[in-house]
Amino acid sequence: MSDLGEFLKSRRARLQPADVGLRDYGGRRRVPGLRREELAQLAGVSVAYYIRLEQGGADNVSAEILDAVSRALRLDPDEHAHLHRLAHPRRRPRPAGPPRLRAPLQHLLDSITHAPAYIVGHHTNVVAWNRLTAAVFVDLAAVPPGERTWSHQIHLNDDYRARLGDNWATVARRNVAYLRFRSGQDPDDRDLAALVAELRERSPRFGRMWAAHHVGELTHGEARIDHPDVGRLVLPFETLHLPGDPDLSRLMLYAAEPGSPSEQALHELAATSRHLSSADLAS
Repeated sequence: MSDLGEFLKSRRARLQPADVGLRDYGGRRRVPGLRREELAQLAGVSVAYYIRLEQGGADNVSAEILDAVSRALRLDPDEHAHLHRLAHPRRRPRPAGPPRLRAPLQHLLDSITHAPAYIVGHHTNVVAWNRLTAAVFVDLAAVPPGERTWSHQIHLNDDYRARLGDNWATVARRNVAYLRFRSGQDPDDRDLAALVAELRERSPRFGRMWAAHHVGELTHGEARIDHPDVGRLVLPFETLHLPGDPDLSRLMLYAAEPGSPSEQALHELAATSRHLSSADLAS
């Protein structure tokens, strides 16, 4: 089944007739959630047409029909956009070689001395970071370059999982949802496909999350870290896109609430940590 078909099937599976105002006449259902016939009725399309769509026949499907299917499935904005991208994938030019980092971006990271900050590529690969990123999250200088992605660290690094504590499941799901989001944006990203294949092979937990087809952009949020030296850190974060740097995805910035124990802990780490930034590693 195509990515489009798998996504539609997964979204049908989470809905029951009562959720969408349909009468359930009882009896055992062969599959969880809505039947294809019920979804077609809600979307106002023929059963045969919807079946073709779920089987991957979306070459000529209109935006209006996709919108109707999206409404029937109760998709959120990220899922709605993902549906359109799966139905009409856009091919993007492939950059040559590894991501390129402009020197001013590294200088910007290094100027942020009391909060974690880093730059990631399009498949969660960490391209550059400041010292507090290494002190708070993961000592990236000690990580093999091929595993220097947040996806590797979240799903395969037991020490980092312990540091995330009871927030691990939330972070892991958010990571997988972003990888799904990105795979819809650029279905030809071979680095992303290789990352997903590796994680599915090495982590059954990742495989189960990937099969759930959760989709979500990463815009802002909150990190909670159980740090072995300074205790619990609560760090709201914001993401800033870098439109002038197509090889790069975004700049991630964290900041503790002023006057909070987390701010005090960050200042302590800044004064005592000997972790390396990406600039230190390159020098």
